[in-house]
Amino acid sequence: MDTLWPLLAKHSTIAAVALCLALVGLIHKYRSRSLKSLLPPGPPGHPILGNAIPTAFAYRKFEEWTKQYGPVFALRQGFQTVVVIGRMQAAVEIMEKEGAALVDRPLSISAGETLSGGMRVLLTPAGERFKKMRRALHAHLQPKIVASYSPVLMSKARQHIIDLIEDPEQHQDHAKRYSASVVMALAYGRHPKSYHDPDVQAVNRCLTRLGNTLRPGVWRVDVYPFLRYVPGYLKELKDGHAEELALFKRQLNEVKKAIDGGEEVPQSFGKYLLERQAELELSDDETAYLAGSMFGAGSDTTASAISIGILAAACYPEAQRRVHEELDQVIGKGKAPTFSDQHMLPQTMAFVLETLRWRPVSAGGFAHKATKDIVWQNYVIPKGTAVIGNIWAIGRDPEYFPDPERFNPQRWLTADGKLKEDMKSYPFGFGRRICPGQHIAAASVFINTALVHWAFNIKADPKSPIDELAFTESANTHPLPFKVILEPRVASTREGIRDLIEDYGL
Repeated sequence: MDTLWPLLAKHSTIAAVALCLALVGLIHKYRSRSLKSLLPPGPPGHPILGNAIPTAFAYRKFEEWTKQYGPVFALRQGFQTVVVIGRMQAAVEIMEKEGAALVDRPLSISAGETLSGGMRVLLTPAGERFKKMRRALHAHLQPKIVASYSPVLMSKARQHIIDLIEDPEQHQDHAKRYSASVVMALAYGRHPKSYHDPDVQAVNRCLTRLGNTLRPGVWRVDVYPFLRYVPGYLKELKDGHAEELALFKRQLNEVKKAIDGGEEVPQSFGKYLLERQAELELSDDETAYLAGSMFGAGSDTTASAISIGILAAACYPEAQRRVHEELDQVIGKGKAPTFSDQHMLPQTMAFVLETLRWRPVSAGGFAHKATKDIVWQNYVIPKGTAVIGNIWAIGRDPEYFPDPERFNPQRWLTADGKLKEDMKSYPFGFGRRICPGQHIAAASVFINTALVHWAFNIKADPKSPIDELAFTESANTHPLPFKVILEPRVASTREGIRDLIEDYGL
């Protein structure tokens, strides 16, 4: 009997624990079923695998489902619930008003943890690391600071025009060189002169890898985390992380060596971080990645947006003509437009805004994670749900953007030709996760749009028709190669244009 009692007590304890676990399971199961019944409607999926999401152009499929199931619909990927927002009013009410509950990111084993080492701000989960990295970025990318970058942006934009004069057929590569050179200057005080600069190539290689990794369904480990333990499965991404980190550390170490050597070092984000590293409580790797994150903050998106603007001008000559008329009336052909002219160029700015809406670079948006149950109308978005603001679909809300597939900058202007102050399309994301490089990107797209339209008449090449929907499959999309004809507009020859901008931005 003495030996039986401890045995009974032991089994009683086990039984009690098992009962508690069963109760917790039942409660969770009941709550999950209850919340599922309150989820927004959505397409039916496989009972185990969930919904099949295209790995290419998922945002376009989401737009179809928005039309079919409504402004907010639900999907399932494995055991993960995904809610997609596809219309403007729902985006305002959920993505913006509930922004505090959507500041987190879902687990990203592929792009976030493995490729980025958990240090890329775009994908870093909410927490102390995100707060300190975001705080450092905002200190250097707020509008007042960005205004001081105008000379750099203008000098690089001048070189962009010269590149177009010398080799117009490579206009998309020139946009990438412009963007990468701006980021190099702002991040490290460096000024690469060619698209073929090894560091420019390395930057663009990193961004291409990131964009492909972020495509839905490409890496199943984000749906089935156990795959991370399969030997060799993540090797490609681990190698990519090693390459990225080595690039970012090498660039920052060059700045540090110059500072330590007593050289006169130009102001840059890298210099700012090195001088305040202890105060910002950043490790060496975090500091290197944060400086490197400026590549993602503006480079990839800016290059694509510049090329989309050229594509739109070639396909919609009437919209281009209106910009030409404004530039001729306000600036004239003998002087190139600058940032100081921006407030007098609403038609040009409307062209930029329509560029960002019509073919948004981050078309599908990036998933947020709900940190609490979010109630919207008669539905519940449960805590832990991945929530995607589908920028492509939101910018095609027919209630706000009639005839949405038409490139029409006039939709951004009032009857008396002023910019509407109450219109948005969210090309840079939502809430506290909005792209920190948005101000640099917007400024870059404006100055290059103004200069390219001032200098050239952009025409479609009749021998090479442009497919307006031919874009890369990556998360940040780029137009596939397309041909245009760049005719000199403010001078009779290309060399005449070069003479007019000889001192521009210098």
